[in-house]
Amino acid sequence: MAAESGESMEFTLVLPVLPLDGEVVLPGMVVPLDLSDAEIRAAVEAAQSAARAESGKPKVLLVPRIDGTYAKTGVLGTVEQVGRLADGDPGALVKGRHRVRIGAGTTGPGAALWVEGARVEETVPEPLPGQVTDLVKEYKALATTWLRKRGAWQVVDRVQAIDDVSALADNSGYSPFLTTDQKTELLETTDPVTRLRLAAQQLRDHLAEQDVAETIAKDVQEGVDKQQREFLLRRQLEAVRKELRELNGDGPDAAEESDDYRARVEAADLPEHVRGAALKEVEKLERSSDQSPEGSWIRTWLDTVLEMPWNERTEDAYDIQGAKEILDAEHAGLDDVKARITEYLAVRKRRGERGLGVIGGRRGGAVLALVGPPGVGKTSLGESVAHAMGRKFVRVALGGVRDEAEIRGHRRTYVGALPGRIVRAVKEAGSMNPVVLLDEIDKVGSDFRGDPAAALLEVLDPAQNHTFRDHYLEVELDLSDVVFLATANVLEAIPEALADRMEIVRLDGYTEDEKVVIARDHLLPRQLERAGLTGDEVTLEEGALRKLAGEYTREAGVRTLERTVARLLRKVAAQHELGERELPFTVREEDLRALVGRPHHVPESAQDPAERRTAVPGVATGLAVTGAGGDVLYVEASLADPETGAAGLTLTGQLGDVMKESAQIALSFLRSRGAELELPVADLKDRGVHIHFPAGAVPKDGPSAGITMTTALASLLSGRLVRTDVAMTGEVSLTGRVLPIGGVKQKLLAAHRAGVTTVIIPKRNEADLDDVPAEVLEKLDVHAVTDVRQVLELALAPAATAAEVPVAA
Repeated sequence: MAAESGESMEFTLVLPVLPLDGEVVLPGMVVPLDLSDAEIRAAVEAAQSAARAESGKPKVLLVPRIDGTYAKTGVLGTVEQVGRLADGDPGALVKGRHRVRIGAGTTGPGAALWVEGARVEETVPEPLPGQVTDLVKEYKALATTWLRKRGAWQVVDRVQAIDDVSALADNSGYSPFLTTDQKTELLETTDPVTRLRLAAQQLRDHLAEQDVAETIAKDVQEGVDKQQREFLLRRQLEAVRKELRELNGDGPDAAEESDDYRARVEAADLPEHVRGAALKEVEKLERSSDQSPEGSWIRTWLDTVLEMPWNERTEDAYDIQGAKEILDAEHAGLDDVKARITEYLAVRKRRGERGLGVIGGRRGGAVLALVGPPGVGKTSLGESVAHAMGRKFVRVALGGVRDEAEIRGHRRTYVGALPGRIVRAVKEAGSMNPVVLLDEIDKVGSDFRGDPAAALLEVLDPAQNHTFRDHYLEVELDLSDVVFLATANVLEAIPEALADRMEIVRLDGYTEDEKVVIARDHLLPRQLERAGLTGDEVTLEEGALRKLAGEYTREAGVRTLERTVARLLRKVAAQHELGERELPFTVREEDLRALVGRPHHVPESAQDPAERRTAVPGVATGLAVTGAGGDVLYVEASLADPETGAAGLTLTGQLGDVMKESAQIALSFLRSRGAELELPVADLKDRGVHIHFPAGAVPKDGPSAGITMTTALASLLSGRLVRTDVAMTGEVSLTGRVLPIGGVKQKLLAAHRAGVTTVIIPKRNEADLDDVPAEVLEKLDVHAVTDVRQVLELALAPAATAAEVPVAA
């Protein structure tokens, strides 16, 4: 070892080296050393041998040894005492005196390493400058703060009593938080002021780290205390509930069993993929804390999954004859619908008998759409289907639904999330194969929340709905064994893609005979019960029921008829309570006017000939289809005075574009072919033509009034009246061809209700007559035509009864 270059130092000391592994002793420190170490014992013994010759305290050189390398500076230490340490091992008490710069090695007594050394002189200016004084105060303040945090109050006074800058800096050697490198840096810093500044910085950094650690520890402790407090309160709450259950006789294990979701999932009869998903959620629930909002979401989801009837199914009643009898007993008419349900049951029975119940995960599901006007029994038919099949019945009202989540469910992250209406319907039914009635499917709307009709595409597709996935459940749900029935008033309002997935069954309305049977067998018994009467007290003759159906109501269904029957029975009950009428009472046809007033829908044929709408030329009777079924539509035409009216075509009555085009086609045909029909077509060039459709507040559209407008104009020009008993429907072309239209059955039923006896339809619609009830066809004289000339021959009265052409004022 040699002195650093540039230093002039006289090595006047020869000392044995006492190496310190991982330890650093600064001047002024008193430390115990374990003499069990050979090198330490050798150094102490060598120092004792030299001290006996000099008659003083043994002196050693305390040198830090880091990774086998000695420091350049050591501390002269005196062995104050040799004896036993607290654990009984031999030891020595050594006190550091001053720094020593280490020189070259030399020889000496004993087995220790001897080196030369020179004392490092440390100079401090007197008096202390202001900066040094402030540094001393700062260090003492930092040291006092640290000692107080450790509770070492007895050491605070000793530190405050140290005035020497060098001793104050070396006092930091006692700090346990300093690393060996930091203490070595203090040892090798010979300038006292620099050393004190370094010690102050080290102490300042440690206090900052300690503040951060204390803040973190405080936060952690507060969280732990809160959890422990919550845990304790929950335990107390469970204990209170347990005591209450025992007092109420509910049994001690009821709550534990309901709260143990894992046991409930494992005990439930769930499909394998559902069980796996449920167990994953149970694991999340077990890992989540009690105050986590995710816990409540998971519990609600698990409750929903456990309440679903995953493996519950009802046995279908495959008594085909019995099912047919049930349908016939509960609904009069509707032969097409009842035949379709019977076919479905027969096919399912045969598939089951031959082991074809399930093919590729798919079942022979059926989706029937019952389309027809209000009041024809679409909703009640769904209940009859479920009754005939022996299945549970659930009705899902879709009218006004605009949110896609109503069908597919909400995501679980939303507050108040619920499964969709389809899943809720299955859960409500308690069976995986119920009859689900999707009521008013044509009233489904769409907005910024999505299109519910699009969400129904997968639900109503038998090829896809065996893997239906609700957004809330997020597990596959097999809907292929569910019988879906949809009801709608207007087929055109159903999206095309959705209608393609359903089998459309039309309910076009009832005939008068069917209405009488329905009123007698179904409506009257129900309304008698609601009015507090019995069948023995009030009886309605068939003639009265027929008049109610024919003249007091004019509708495709029977809803208004039922209300009229209810009104009649209420009147009888009130008169009996007032003493004005004795029971039993039989309601005859002549009694209706006194009970429910005059008829509102007297047939045109029953009115006085002079009061009929067709009593003047230019008025024809057409047939139309509305949302309430078929209806009779009158068309009126007039010619304006050439001197007062402008030429051209005027249309009124809230007509759509298609109907306006039909009027222009009719006018163009008469202008071009009027001479052939012996009509005064010259009037059409110079005089304005006005075509009006009464009931102007009702929008109208469609091409089927073409021949009706042509007939009205021809009647106006020829002065020949249109026959009162004739109604017509058909599209007209520019060449006079009569083209096919839709809704023939509904239109013929409307003509029958209105008392019309002759109906003109397009020739290409003859096939639709097969759908019309036989009793209606028997009372109607139906003519199928191909040309407008045939229409005019049938519809216009003979020329002998022609009237003068009216001119608009």
